[in-house]
Amino acid sequence: MAENIKGQNIEVVASDPANPTVGQIWYNSTSNTLKGGGVTTAGAWATGNPLNTTRYLPGGAGTQTAGLAFGGYNDPAGITAATELYDGTNWTNNPTGLNTPRTALSGCGTQTAALGFGGSPTTAATESWNGSTWTTVANMGTARYSFAGAGTQTAALGFGGFTFPPSTIYSATEEYDGSIWTVGGSLNTARHSSGAAGTQTAGLAFGGASPSLTGATEEYDGTSWTSNPTGLNTARSRVRGAGTQTAALAFGGEATIKSAATESYDGSTWTTDTSMNTGRGGPGNAGTQASALAFGGDVGGVPFTTAATEEWTGGGSPLTQTITVS
Repeated sequence: MAENIKGQNIEVVASDPANPTVGQIWYNSTSNTLKGGGVTTAGAWATGNPLNTTRYLPGGAGTQTAGLAFGGYNDPAGITAATELYDGTNWTNNPTGLNTPRTALSGCGTQTAALGFGGSPTTAATESWNGSTWTTVANMGTARYSFAGAGTQTAALGFGGFTFPPSTIYSATEEYDGSIWTVGGSLNTARHSSGAAGTQTAGLAFGGASPSLTGATEEYDGTSWTSNPTGLNTARSRVRGAGTQTAALAFGGEATIKSAATESYDGSTWTTDTSMNTGRGGPGNAGTQASALAFGGDVGGVPFTTAATEEWTGGGSPLTQTITVS
């Protein structure tokens, strides 16, 4: 009888809640499914919808649900200026791309306020993004590519890198204040193709080539870099990162193979986590340690570039589960 039914009313919604609580139940009228909120017990990568333009070594910015991809190298078409926006489900082409097409550039900021800088062919060009258009701003002091970047559009950090010819690996750091680039403290280990996370005053550098592969990790305090006694468990170049100086994620890269390795950083130690579904070097990157985004990269083969997107949900993070009858 109806009066004997106990429980709570189930909310009917057209789309899933952005941040469900543990135990929350709802009915999604769009997918006609009953769903509930829970937490992950371990970190995991899930396949997302692909980029419209396959690319290697693109710039990236934003979050997992509001990501930005720009530039990179498309095989076989070559260097691209194409810009795409991610809404957590699909990538959408922006009508206009970078003013200076390039690959192996760095990026930081958000989907509506990003910065793209450096890149190959070797350039010091810097561009500011307002959510729809790229505007050329002040050049970096040192033209370079395959370097790392962190921070925001008005407080960015760029460090390391490479130029050829002549073959030069940099330790130089530069800081951007929204108007000009100035010289910061140099890395202890000169390197290119490293990963990065954090901010201009609390930055993190890890991995890369110097010229041999390294797992070395360094922390920046806004003035100088300090070497961490422990580095990545898997030394690699063209690794990518997300998060902060005390809660970072390292993923992908290249060693003897295209790497799928994922590691979490707690401010002192790297811990091996769940691998990516597709090993790749030089993917684009965005997000946080708990909610990261990887897109594109070099997977080997012909063509070697990929459009594949993966979304990371860290251990203990909220997630949505479909409730089924078993």
